[in-house]
Amino acid sequence: MNDTPKNPVRAQIQPRHAIAEIARVLWHLRSFLTFLLILFLILSVTMHYFGGTVDTSTRTPSSLGQTFYFCAVTALTIGYGDAVPTTVLGRIVAVLLGLLGVLMTGVVTASAVYGIQVAGQRAGLLPR
Repeated sequence: MNDTPKNPVRAQIQPRHAIAEIARVLWHLRSFLTFLLILFLILSVTMHYFGGTVDTSTRTPSSLGQTFYFCAVTALTIGYGDAVPTTVLGRIVAVLLGLLGVLMTGVVTASAVYGIQVAGQRAGLLPR
């Protein structure tokens, strides 16, 4: 078997191969990703009932939808600041949501990098 890469000028990574590999890796991680999603939902409901999330412009309690929005923005580490938790438990949950978001982002990013690496190997750009 020849382990030398093909001519890099002619060899290309096929996007469908990269996407298929990324999907394959994510499929194998489906149990873990489902666990993280369920944990996100539990933390979001906890934030709604015990976090005291308020809208910063009106200082009124947030609705369930606004709380889920706040939790998603926090998990994605965006943090607009338009809603904030007002209790100690709410702040702890917000930190946990941030860590959960970093973990999910890392898993998805690592899956994408691995998928592209495998697609590069299939194209002969990288040694196996």
